[in-house]
Amino acid sequence: MSNVLKLNISGYDAELPILPLPSGINIAFFNLHGNQEMTEHCGKALAKLLSECEVLITAESKGLQLCHVVSRELNHPYYAVVRKDKKLYMQDGISVKIDSSITTGKEQNYYLSRHDVELIKGKKVGIVDDVVSTGASLKGLEAIVEKAGGIICKKAFVLAEGDAADRKDIVYLEKIPLL
Repeated sequence: MSNVLKLNISGYDAELPILPLPSGINIAFFNLHGNQEMTEHCGKALAKLLSECEVLITAESKGLQLCHVVSRELNHPYYAVVRKDKKLYMQDGISVKIDSSITTGKEQNYYLSRHDVELIKGKKVGIVDDVVSTGASLKGLEAIVEKAGGIICKKAFVLAEGDAADRKDIVYLEKIPLL
């Protein structure tokens, strides 16, 4: 594939295809779905940055397998999952509205089940996700943690895109340009 961004993520060589978004911006598309080797590598590397967190939270869907690996590496038996659609088991949970992210291009709602609210209440929470760019999705995760009574301890990503790499409130494994 000729239109790719080649990068090294903490010792893992990756090639990310360059794809256009409807807005006209191009992104280096980072996809952990189905890539067990890269997910394991990135999850283990992120776990080293999140050791002081008592519980983790992520948003579906690309953060799920990553958070699973980080949680396993930290010996955490559970992690919280924010959903983008309200499921039947979430009727007594909480929700927040978030601005459009660079990839969705529209407002969304984030939902957290009552079980996961209880899991993070009063605990030091590590936010885990694949990529941070504009920060819209991160704001939604922060709002959910705060609404649930958790204490944001760390915000960790595999990749920081564009200006997000300059943020002082996050940790990440590698930076990528906004194309």
